[in-house]
Amino acid sequence: MRAALADPRLSLDKRHATGWAGFTLPPALDANLLNMDPPQHTRIRSLVSQAFTPRRVEDMRPGVQRLADRLVDALPAGGPVDLIAAYAEPLPIGVVGEMFDVPLDDLARLRGWTNDMVTGSREAVGAAIVSIHHFLAELVAHRRAAPGDDLLSAMIAARDEGDRLSEDELTSLAFLLLFAGYENTVNLIGNAVLALLRDPALAATLRADPAFLPSAVDELMRHDPPAPVSIRRFPTEDVTIGGVTIPKGETVLLGLAAANRDPSRWQEPDAVDLGRAENPHLSLGHGIHYCLGAPLARLEARIAVGTLLRRLPDLALAVPVEELRWRPTFRARGLLELPVYTTQVHW
Repeated sequence: MRAALADPRLSLDKRHATGWAGFTLPPALDANLLNMDPPQHTRIRSLVSQAFTPRRVEDMRPGVQRLADRLVDALPAGGPVDLIAAYAEPLPIGVVGEMFDVPLDDLARLRGWTNDMVTGSREAVGAAIVSIHHFLAELVAHRRAAPGDDLLSAMIAARDEGDRLSEDELTSLAFLLLFAGYENTVNLIGNAVLALLRDPALAATLRADPAFLPSAVDELMRHDPPAPVSIRRFPTEDVTIGGVTIPKGETVLLGLAAANRDPSRWQEPDAVDLGRAENPHLSLGHGIHYCLGAPLARLEARIAVGTLLRRLPDLALAVPVEELRWRPTFRARGLLELPVYTTQVHW
């Protein structure tokens, strides 16, 4: 999987596809990094990569921590409460809203539309695409008329002053950053918290020594990745992987979740080991398409999990594990709801 993720013969550009059966976005949403190869990909990624450097992300730590604390303050005493709706969703959505200076109510609407895109009917997908397109066009027009210090204003300046983005590339990049800025992080936080609720010994280890948090987040991400498969790729020529020849133009999905449990790479791959000294998992990708927002996703997950462990030591599931409901798609591994009590309950 690592070699395939970095293989330039596996293109993200749908123009290399034969018989593509997935839905197609309009040009104003489709001209984004997930549909591009170099040199277009290199040019556009370079425009926004500075917003996600480790130093800039670290500067965001106090704001993310304040938001996490506010969300915990707002949780009802005792419960039950859905931790996805009350915590795992609003935390990354709030961070994205601050980066783009977009009101949370608007982002909540965007979240609803993107959910429809992932799990809705054909009609719902079509309606969601139209709504997202209109929303972003209005947002860009408003910010162009009244620019600020946010990331979207900087992107508009790159389009209008430097002429380094087309108008479709501008709106498509805004769509990708808004959507990707919270979608996988919501699932990452939910999956990580569930793993700790299912294994109190793991939670106790982290609560006793928060220094384990960085490695713990990566281990939980390896064990239960928010995206089990990569975005689709299309061979530009016949490609042989693992003794199987994939014809040119076919659709390829790379199994990240399977790769993360390769027994030749990890000892006891099905176990959660918070102390793994080396953990080169593929949950954030590999190669030129490695997740642009990886430093921010890690920061948010560490703060989200650490805050719950510190402030709600008695957090417990409010339903049996087998009653939890998951998003009905193989492309995303995430809970629809995570009902919890904030006081200990024994099953």
